[in-house]
Amino acid sequence: MSSETDLINLYSSRILALAADIPHLDRLDAPDVTAKKRAPLCGSTVTVDLKLDNGRVVEFGQDVKACALGQASASIVGRNIIGRSLAEVQTARDELKAMLTDDKPAPKAPFGDLEVLMPAREFKNRHASILLCLDACLDAMTQADTENSA
Repeated sequence: MSSETDLINLYSSRILALAADIPHLDRLDAPDVTAKKRAPLCGSTVTVDLKLDNGRVVEFGQDVKACALGQASASIVGRNIIGRSLAEVQTARDELKAMLTDDKPAPKAPFGDLEVLMPAREFKNRHASILLCLDACLDAMTQADTENSA
């Protein structure tokens, strides 16, 4: 398969539809915690705001400045992040990274739709952008967990 065909397959209609319909794009007025992550290779950024209750996400806002793959990932995360714990977000992030780098299966539910990004395995320069939203959520939740433990 040519690299041009690979790129066409990578930017499938499903990925483009997800990128065009990202939920929770409004930042929160008074978040409990905020985190911003940047992909150094491409400059994509995702900023997340979280409100937490007993360690679970109860409100979520995000600002996504990323390629279509990063936007699609943020779209899926935005649809599934409410109600999640730090452990669940850590698992989803680890499973997504393993899917991209180690040919492992897609993340389990509720983040199973990230499977749509499996064709990006071959494009290592896109991995950081795909991981941005979960990385930012994980950073924010870890920060909140550390603050609550202090």
